[in-house]
Amino acid sequence: MDTFPLTTPLRIALVGDYNASVLAHQAIPLAIDDAAAVLNLDVDYDWLHTTEVKSGEDLVGYDAIWLVPASPYQNEDGALLTIRYARENSIPFLGTCGGFQHAIIEYARNVMGWDDAAHAETAQQGRMVIAPLTCSLVEKTDAIELRPNTLIAKAYGKTEIVEGYHCNYGVADAFAEALVDQPLKVTGWDEEGAIRAVELVTHPFFVATLFQHERAALVGKPAPLVQALLLAAKP
Repeated sequence: MDTFPLTTPLRIALVGDYNASVLAHQAIPLAIDDAAAVLNLDVDYDWLHTTEVKSGEDLVGYDAIWLVPASPYQNEDGALLTIRYARENSIPFLGTCGGFQHAIIEYARNVMGWDDAAHAETAQQGRMVIAPLTCSLVEKTDAIELRPNTLIAKAYGKTEIVEGYHCNYGVADAFAEALVDQPLKVTGWDEEGAIRAVELVTHPFFVATLFQHERAALVGKPAPLVQALLLAAKP
């Protein structure tokens, strides 16, 4: 009888405070399952509440990490630790909405030395690298221009997309200016030039978007960045 080697499923950590009423949380498993089917991959995923992430030990063994929407997180330190662990250990990382915002904060603090970098939604003091948007993007869709030849542009196969949001906060202007010469590159922006996606070019796969591309799965459409994350996690 022929025998075939058993394959080990990819393990994805979904870090965030799961809430069944959050549309993005409803969409994420659908997006992963669809991407896994398209790519013919065996994928397991675990929801890790931010209060469960107390050290890097809690993230060992995962092939990719996704910091999911719905912030403020109950344990902001756990969210920031997650990002740092993925960044420093070259683990494929995806951040959306709150995950994007906190990726900015983590980079500002731990790479650029802005120890007081903060989020205007939760902090009273410090340098607000995440600030209120001029116009709310709660349940809005908008056009986004992607920088050519980047991970995100390659995932979508084009440089102009339309995606949905559920947020009131984005990158502060002062921090946007400070990013110009950093390895954390702006790779997507709206029609006014506001930052909507970033990538860390010194990392194999570190992509964060303010928009919630995973929501495509709610209407039966593929989420290209989820496919790209799984491909990056594949041995």
